[in-house]
Amino acid sequence: MLAKRIIPCLDVKDGRVVKGTNFEGLRDMADPVEMARFYNEAGADELVFYDITASVEGRGLFTDILRQVASEIFIPLTVGGGIRTLEDFDRVLKCGADKVSVNSGAIANPNIIAAAAKRYGDQCVVLSMDVKRVNGQFRLFAKGGREDTGIDAMDWAERGVKEGAGEIVLNSIDTDGVKNGFDLEMLDALAARVHVPIIASGGAGNMEDFAELFAHPGMDGGLAASIFHSRQVSIRELKRYLRGRGVEMRL
Repeated sequence: MLAKRIIPCLDVKDGRVVKGTNFEGLRDMADPVEMARFYNEAGADELVFYDITASVEGRGLFTDILRQVASEIFIPLTVGGGIRTLEDFDRVLKCGADKVSVNSGAIANPNIIAAAAKRYGDQCVVLSMDVKRVNGQFRLFAKGGREDTGIDAMDWAERGVKEGAGEIVLNSIDTDGVKNGFDLEMLDALAARVHVPIIASGGAGNMEDFAELFAHPGMDGGLAASIFHSRQVSIRELKRYLRGRGVEMRL
């Protein structure tokens, strides 16, 4: 059985790690390089780095900070934000990323998924989706959760996997930063449609939330920010707790 993954996430804006609730009200948290160093030593299985305003500002991702972050860690690094072309993939991989996350760029140009999977392998292409309930439908949002695309998120996930995405990160806008647990209803709907690793994001408030998540079939990793950044939950303690609950973990 494959070990489940615990993944802290650095949302970076203007060179600082920030965190909000339901994708709004961003608060300054820390320096991304210091935080990356901390997580590398804290037992994280992977690290995710999102330049959260690159897409909406229509610019490329901050590669200088990314280089510094990559140089500090020895765990897999997934990077996203402003990824629109194969050149963007190339740039972040050369900075030290192991996987590249596409979101708004793939919505604008779905061909990027297949092109990147062909060039770098599908294990390198992560489809990140910001999803919110609208009129009873799981709706895909773009530009950091600011723009309703009108696209059914589950249809989009299925298409992305067909094009070559090797992993999906599902960010529930409805549960983001709320700390009442992952969006299990949304995640179950996704697991019924795709058969690639799913990383759940948005809503983790305590250790129990991760145990509940991993009790659901198809969940490969739990991604969180606030509870790890604030030191409310220690990753090592969380992994020991989960192993005690019968969840396969790398300790």
